[in-house]
Amino acid sequence: MASAISANKAELLAIANAVASEKMIDKSIVIEAMEEAIQKSARNRYGAENDIRAKLDPMTGDLRLWRVVEVVEEVEDYFKQVDLKAAKKLEDDAKLGDFIVDPLPPVDLGRIDAQSAKQVIFQKVRDAERERQFDEFKDRAGEVITGVIKSVEFGHVIVNLGRAEGVIRRDQQIPREAARVGERIRAIITKVERNNRGPQIFLSRAHPDFMRKLFAQEVPEIYDGIIEIKAAARDPGSRAKIGVISHDSSIDPVGACVGMKGSRVQAVVQELQGEKIDIIPWSEDTATFVVNGLQPATVARVVLDEDEGRIEVVVPDDQLSLAIGRRGQNVRLASQLTGHQIDIMTEEEASEKRQKEFSERSSMFEAELDVDETLSQLLVAEGFAELEEVAYVELAELGAIEGFDEDLAEELQSRAVEALERHEDTARGERRELGVEDDLAEMPHLTEVMLVVLGKAGIKTLDDLADLATDELIAKKREAPKRRQNTDGPRLRADVQSKRAEDKGGVLGEFGLSEEQGNEIIMAARAHWFEDEEPQTASGSENEPDTQEAADADSTQ
Repeated sequence: MASAISANKAELLAIANAVASEKMIDKSIVIEAMEEAIQKSARNRYGAENDIRAKLDPMTGDLRLWRVVEVVEEVEDYFKQVDLKAAKKLEDDAKLGDFIVDPLPPVDLGRIDAQSAKQVIFQKVRDAERERQFDEFKDRAGEVITGVIKSVEFGHVIVNLGRAEGVIRRDQQIPREAARVGERIRAIITKVERNNRGPQIFLSRAHPDFMRKLFAQEVPEIYDGIIEIKAAARDPGSRAKIGVISHDSSIDPVGACVGMKGSRVQAVVQELQGEKIDIIPWSEDTATFVVNGLQPATVARVVLDEDEGRIEVVVPDDQLSLAIGRRGQNVRLASQLTGHQIDIMTEEEASEKRQKEFSERSSMFEAELDVDETLSQLLVAEGFAELEEVAYVELAELGAIEGFDEDLAEELQSRAVEALERHEDTARGERRELGVEDDLAEMPHLTEVMLVVLGKAGIKTLDDLADLATDELIAKKREAPKRRQNTDGPRLRADVQSKRAEDKGGVLGEFGLSEEQGNEIIMAARAHWFEDEEPQTASGSENEPDTQEAADADSTQ
């Protein structure tokens, strides 16, 4: 490259063409780099204070060198200015204020200048190459790509992708998979980032989408959109589950994915290092999909709690270990697949839980409504679980219970309302002891019990409440999965993410407020911020005459 500066015209163009072809960048970028290198070297020769330009003709190889000077009446900077008389010698029609060209003879660069020019050209070409690589890969996230393992550094696999390099980080590799330098490897592009050292291309073999793409390559019906993978969950290198649905009633989605004698699924299994894959028919009905997702275990009953996003699954005693799986793997994958937290219990545990809830609710009604055990149990048996339900249900619905009449229904509602008022009074006293301002009690949807919770969280003024985001106020708390061990075998409560939940939820997350209600509360708390602005403007305009009257009075005195 050092000879590029002093080379003849043909050599300059030949070098530019060769570099552009080798690096796969535009020839104009190489020409521009050469011009910049020549300019830098010329400034070193003629003086860095000069505004020197160079132009290399990409067709003929002709090189022109000149400096730009301004025509002024009195010269102050001899490097960048020229007087009118000298300017006339360069251009006949030059006038004050013009910028004119002063041609310079080509420079014969020495070894140091040539080396400096070489560095400029290399840097410019390298930057252009990096930009080209980024442009090539920036829109390819989600694509499966094949490369050759270049090296393994600190457990991370560096993959040669031809025109760029990608990295499979340790946590995105299939566990216990041996990476050997020189071997071909397939992975999915998860993210492409711009970096000073070139584009950072992140690859993964552990991502569920990698398995989806492999199935699309092996199953033509998926590639054509006839069969769709609606959900996928993986424990990389061990086991996976996919939920599939067919948009053509004549095609069995599970059978199409399995293939003749399992040929299609086996091709994916081999690529994933023997990872066992359960192919499950997807269903819009959550309960049905959960039952399918827990295969091969048999499910006796499913109870869905949509508000909490939890599903209670009851299985026979002999199916418990199968439903949970080794180290909770089966239920964990089913949770990821369905997007719900799954609680698994045996028939005996479910019965005990129902009996406990029945006893707790009937005892609560017995104490709060001052009724006998039979009446409280009858309320629970009819589906009543909270005092609010008894207090605000339609009177006709309460009176329709067998053995109830209108008078009894009215009395029960009256007692329920009184019990709720007692709770509010108690909470009001606690709230005031905590120092929560009465203004907060005027906010919509907030009860005294909620205000006590706010007070314990340090939210005691309108400004404290107004500073919160909606999620900080109402987001539901997600419980961490729990493990229990007894003589009958393992018991597991599996979270959707399979890790301990870190989301602490909103301050009032336990009360089940909707996002719309949360927004109303926050906006109502912030309303006084805008009210304060109007009186200030009004008071300012009203005080101006008063100030003028006072000034007039002072001048009179």
